[in-house]
Amino acid sequence: MKLLLTLFLVATLVFSLHAGEQTLCPIMVTDEIDVEEVVEYQGKEIYMCCGGCVKVWNKNPDYYAAAAIAVKSDQPLLPQLDGVELPEVKLLKQRFCPLREDTLVGPESPFIEYEGKKIYFYKERDIERKWSKDPEGLFKEAREAGLLPQFDD
Repeated sequence: MKLLLTLFLVATLVFSLHAGEQTLCPIMVTDEIDVEEVVEYQGKEIYMCCGGCVKVWNKNPDYYAAAAIAVKSDQPLLPQLDGVELPEVKLLKQRFCPLREDTLVGPESPFIEYEGKKIYFYKERDIERKWSKDPEGLFKEAREAGLLPQFDD
């Protein structure tokens, strides 16, 4: 029991020393970070919730930094980037996966063409396992949730 308490206290200390104010993943924006899943960006440590998010981030870190900063939330996703000059990035109209509404998508994300426009997804398997089974119904749900602003034009 003493060992578990010690490990918990050490993990808490490491978390507070390394993560600073960041507590949420900049890709899966409602998931807590894992201090072992870290990348360096603009000289700052950026924490993710899992290795999958690290892989996504590494595909286009400038895009995901800009997209995470643009997320409207009570708590900034990347407070360690306050005051850091970031490259200018054009964000997609669609910010979140229509099947994982708390997960950012980017230009490198898997996509389908639907009614002449691209719909981006977090993972290819989301398209295969879920979207393809009920595209009309899921499209309607995603539109109603405000997840597909590219169709508002």
